[in-house]
Amino acid sequence: MRIWATTAVLVSSWLIFGIIGSKPIKATSVLVENVISSPVPRNTKQITVSNSEFGLKRVDAKGNVTILRTTRVPLQEGNAYGWRIKLKDYQGEVKWREVLRLPKPPETWGTDNGEDFSISADGTTSVTRRTQSAPDGVIENFWTIAPGDPLGKHRIEVYIDDRLISTFEFEIIPVRQI
Repeated sequence: MRIWATTAVLVSSWLIFGIIGSKPIKATSVLVENVISSPVPRNTKQITVSNSEFGLKRVDAKGNVTILRTTRVPLQEGNAYGWRIKLKDYQGEVKWREVLRLPKPPETWGTDNGEDFSISADGTTSVTRRTQSAPDGVIENFWTIAPGDPLGKHRIEVYIDDRLISTFEFEIIPVRQI
């Protein structure tokens, strides 16, 4: 019992001296500085996903784009794959960010639109940022298979306002030989 009492007295004295001897935190000034310096969100409306799909891009004779849902994409030059996300009760422009992770670096990276595009130092991850008009609340992005693209498991993460809204995991597979 004496050991417990001695321990309690020592610990409480250390706590008291620690509190008395420590420098007070300027909590109010830190909070005020953070409020002033943080950017005001442009879109205060809560974004909700009503539907998301991933797969092979198909374009019919009229130019309508459909997605053949699959998680297995044949490694055939010209095949296009990607995602489409429907935002609930949303119209207008959307700023989104896509992170594409590959199992190993491709021979080349490229985009058609000259958008904000960056590649990780190891060459396995790309980040695309785009502001896209979202008629009927729909946003989408597609990639085209090019020579040197790697086989294996891939992952796409889509963010709006730094909030993850959808993740798509898929695999690029070899084309079956006939």
